[in-house]
Amino acid sequence: MILISAIILSKNDENLIADCIDSVSFCDEIVLIDSGSTDRTTEIAKQMGAKIYLDKDTSFAEKRNIGKQKAKGVWLLYVDSDERVSSVLRESIKDVIKQKSETFVAYKLQRQNYYLGNHPWPYIEQVERLIKKDALEQWFGELHETPQIKGNVGSLEGYLQHYTHRNLTDMITKTNLWSETEAALRLSANHPKMTWWRFPRVMLSAFFDSYIRQEGYKVGTMGLIESMYQAFSIFITYAKLWEKQNER
Repeated sequence: MILISAIILSKNDENLIADCIDSVSFCDEIVLIDSGSTDRTTEIAKQMGAKIYLDKDTSFAEKRNIGKQKAKGVWLLYVDSDERVSSVLRESIKDVIKQKSETFVAYKLQRQNYYLGNHPWPYIEQVERLIKKDALEQWFGELHETPQIKGNVGSLEGYLQHYTHRNLTDMITKTNLWSETEAALRLSANHPKMTWWRFPRVMLSAFFDSYIRQEGYKVGTMGLIESMYQAFSIFITYAKLWEKQNER
């Protein structure tokens, strides 16, 4: 019987995938949903025992739904290639599955972000990533996908370590890709016409959220760079929205 399946999303992550798979090696099954890698990602994953499924064209939510369809576990643990299950979180997961409690059908994991290398971010996110297969109805959302869960959700000790924004080049590349989708979604939702004053408003809001609310100021220069990047990233999204509105 397969108790827990790890479901990993990847694309061209040959430098990340081995560490990711190693961190979920306690799972009974590892399912990799790959978006068409052209490097050694799938080769490495296969060597480490993962089951590989190719899905190039759908959204992140749909890739997670495909992972559910392919996985055979009672429980599903969703991770991305740049995430790692810490030793404390691993033991927490094993404990709750062993207990067979019927109180919760899913658990929120504490996600610790690391920016620009190994610099930990002060703000800890909560993400629903450990879910009983029969309680997961679907994932939805073009970006920032969310699971629709039937039942109570608990929380676990330990961190899901997220090594995102590893360098400035990756950050800018990601912004250019994701901002196109975000701008298109806002356009289809009939976002109000972009005018000059909206730009400083959204940029200041993004900077305040990152630097003050999430306490980015506590981590010195890196916190300032990351917070300014957040302001830049939202600027690009809204500039693309302005461009699309004018094209329309």
